[in-house]
Amino acid sequence: MQIKEMMSLVEHLTELRTRIIRVLIAVILTLIIGFIFAQQILLYLKHSSTASDITWHVFSPMDSLRIYMLIAFAVSLTLTLPFILYQIWAFVKKGLTKEEQVATLRYIPYTFLCFMIGLAFGYFVVFPMCIKFTLSVTENLGLTQTYGVAQYFSFMLNIIIPLSLAFELPIVVMFLTKLKLLNPKLLHKVRRYAYLILIITASLISPPDLISHLMVAIPLFALYEISILLSRIVYNGQQREQSLSQVEYGIS
Repeated sequence: MQIKEMMSLVEHLTELRTRIIRVLIAVILTLIIGFIFAQQILLYLKHSSTASDITWHVFSPMDSLRIYMLIAFAVSLTLTLPFILYQIWAFVKKGLTKEEQVATLRYIPYTFLCFMIGLAFGYFVVFPMCIKFTLSVTENLGLTQTYGVAQYFSFMLNIIIPLSLAFELPIVVMFLTKLKLLNPKLLHKVRRYAYLILIITASLISPPDLISHLMVAIPLFALYEISILLSRIVYNGQQREQSLSQVEYGIS
C-alpha cells in the first residue's frame, strides 16, 4: 500500500514538474515577444492622453533595460495567463468529476476576460486619477516635474496589475463554490471583513483622497456582490442536481 502511495506521489510530482516547465517555456517565449514589441508599446503609452504632457527621463544606464523588462513582463503575464490557468486545471482535473472538469474548464476564458477588464479599468480610470493627483500636489508645492521612465512604469504597474487580479474575484469564487470550498452563506457571513479588506486594497491602489478611494472601492464592492450572486447560482445548481440524484436513486 505504501509503495503504491509513493508511486502515486512521484507521478504527481513528475506531472507538476512537467507543467511548471511548460509554463516557464511559455513565459520565456512571451517575454521575447514583449521585448520585440516593447518599443511600439512604449511609444503608444507615451502619446496617450495620460502621459502626453509628461517628460520622461532616465537616471541610470540601467533604466532603459529596466523599462524593457517591465513592458515585457506585462505582455508576458497577459499572454500566458490563459495557458497558466489551463495548466492548473489540467493538473487538478484528475481529482474532479467529469461534470466538474467541463465546468471548471469553461471558467478559463472568463478569467482572462475579467483580467482584461480590470487592466482597462486600472489604466483608463484609476491610473489617470493617480497621475492627476500627484501632478496637482507637485504644482501646489512649486516643484519641478521630472519623472524617471522606469519609476513611472513601476508606479503604473503597481496600480493596474493588482487591480486586474482583483477583478478575478467573481471567477475565483465560482470556481471554489463549484469545488464546494465556498458557499453563499459563508460569503454573507464574512462580508464585513471582506469589505474591510477591499477598502484597504482601494486605499493602497488609489490616491489618498476620499473621492478616489470611493471610485476604486465601489467597483470592488460590486465585484464582491457579483461574486455572492454567482456563488448562489452555482450552489443552487449543485443542490438541484443533488436532489434529482436522490430522487433518481430513491434516497429519501
